[in-house]
Amino acid sequence: MKQVIVDHNGNRVKHGKETVNGVRLHYYMAGSGEPLMLLHGVPKTSYYWRKVLPLLSSKFTVIVPDLRGFGDSTRPKDGYDMRTMAEDVVQLASRLGFEKFHVAGEDWGAACGYALAAAYPEKVKKFAFVEMILPGFGLEDWSFLTTENVNSNRWLWHINFYSVPDFPELLITGRERQYFDKFFKNETYDPNIPNDAMDEYIRCYSQPGGLRSMFEVYRATLEDGEWNKKAAETKLPMPVLAVGSKHFIADEVQRQMERVASNVTGVILDYGHQLAEECPEDFAHVLDEFFSN
Repeated sequence: MKQVIVDHNGNRVKHGKETVNGVRLHYYMAGSGEPLMLLHGVPKTSYYWRKVLPLLSSKFTVIVPDLRGFGDSTRPKDGYDMRTMAEDVVQLASRLGFEKFHVAGEDWGAACGYALAAAYPEKVKKFAFVEMILPGFGLEDWSFLTTENVNSNRWLWHINFYSVPDFPELLITGRERQYFDKFFKNETYDPNIPNDAMDEYIRCYSQPGGLRSMFEVYRATLEDGEWNKKAAETKLPMPVLAVGSKHFIADEVQRQMERVASNVTGVILDYGHQLAEECPEDFAHVLDEFFSN
């Protein structure tokens, strides 16, 4: 059963929906203090952050959206490149009254956060980039069928599979539970992910357009790569925290950010790719320490 999401005092978070940039975004928020935007990855939703929010909401106004096409946001036909999805988040923040804010993104949420920070550096006070390889900076290479990739814990074969038109929808529709349960837990170090989390993710990806929206993110990878390479000609000016997991992307996360940002600090946690599920306390502590100082 889906848990009620609460803040540090045990009070229910505030849910809302706003139409921005041609999409209606669902979000929840709680707390007080400087605004902090938390961006989820794939195959997840805003529910991913439910255990982290109450550990941060005593110091920050925490805003957690479902990105375009995900969770309980609407699923338009296009706009799944990271630059467009970053624009969604910027417009949502502005609608909520926040013109400057912190950003933490994980997985594709980190790629979205990078696009946001690169396009609007004046709006992002600090940026945490968590467990992601940027398109144009190695994501494609990690998807190749090579001995090194296959023998690692992080062969990203699905990058290519999801990018093929139509076939992923054909093969996974009706098998969402079998597929995502295996896929999600395969990227963890501790696969003991609660049933409520898997139920919620599968609910959202099983809805009409759920799979299509996810795959469209991957189908924009080459477009994102070209945009990222151009954007990286100017390094991010704000402080950047690169968070890697020891048993997945690890120290490559910091190397990624050192290529595109001028002030980078790196941290590695002794877990797998799904940090907010595997170690929410440790993960929240790292974010709190970075954004508070």
